Amino acid sequence: MFKPKAIYFEKEIENYELGKELLEKYKDVPKIEIESHNNIEEMRKKQNSEFAEMKKNLIIGVRKTHNFVENHKTSDYLVPYTSSGCTAACMYCYLVCNYNKCAYLRLFVNREKMLDKIINTAQKAEKELTFEIGSNSDLILENTITNNLVWTIENFKDTSKGKLTFPTKFDMVDPILPLDHKGKITVRMSVNPEEIINRVEFGTSRLDGRIEAINKLKEAGYNIGILIAPVILVDNWKELYLQLIKTLNEKLSEKVKKDAFFEIIFMTYSYVHTKINEEAFPNAINLYNKELMTGRGRGKYWYKNDIRKEAEIFIREQMNKYFPNNKIEYIV
Repeated sequence: MFKPKAIYFEKEIENYELGKELLEKYKDVPKIEIESHNNIEEMRKKQNSEFAEMKKNLIIGVRKTHNFVENHKTSDYLVPYTSSGCTAACMYCYLVCNYNKCAYLRLFVNREKMLDKIINTAQKAEKELTFEIGSNSDLILENTITNNLVWTIENFKDTSKGKLTFPTKFDMVDPILPLDHKGKITVRMSVNPEEIINRVEFGTSRLDGRIEAINKLKEAGYNIGILIAPVILVDNWKELYLQLIKTLNEKLSEKVKKDAFFEIIFMTYSYVHTKINEEAFPNAINLYNKELMTGRGRGKYWYKNDIRKEAEIFIREQMNKYFPNNKIEYIV
């Protein structure tokens, strides 16, 4: 269970039920009042080497931005929701593009306003819409602190239109298993080879725990997606990802294998990632490989087209062999 080293909070959170609950829950934790969760001067002055230590803090505020972003993958809109950032420290996480602003966990207490906008947008739409509510955070993890995911499902289930989806790398799914979600929720579990999880996805659940969580969620009636993400082309990547696919085939329940869909995403990286990780995790693997990667915009890298194509062909072949009846929504 995460217990913050310190809490940075906006005074306005005291006007919200959840804000009061969190302040009471962590009444023994040192607190620092801030003007804005978006601009914490003390954080901006931290060194890269202090990245992991900063993750031990919790920031609580009121979300001001509520703009929906169109999406054309497994949802219609990416929605700003109840949290941003995470307590884990995956070395490739895109939120570390500006680590002193958004990499640590920020909680937003005005959840009623955010969910109301989702419901109202769904009601007005001509077609059934799906809303991605976890693109900037991990709601399974957040739920262990706020109970927001339980609250969301319970307050969304009786709406006449709309569906919700979110990804996770965590296995703490038991609180949402008993809920009457009415088939409106799709949980998408992100998986990687155990070696990658151990060396790169610090602070997340183990592979077996994630697979067990998938099986439990399916048994509870949730729609299931599985992200093989991000695919990281380390030296023995073929061996690792083949074993991952075999493990999924062996350990996923028949109910899951009947209709789960897959998403496959290759890693993108950046100069900022490299500099932070060198200082924050000096003994960790270096994910930047100049032989395999090429520039993709200012300061960003991805795998060269021919190398990525080879990997895509290999993964598709193995997926067709072990999961011939499951749809791959996309490979990017």
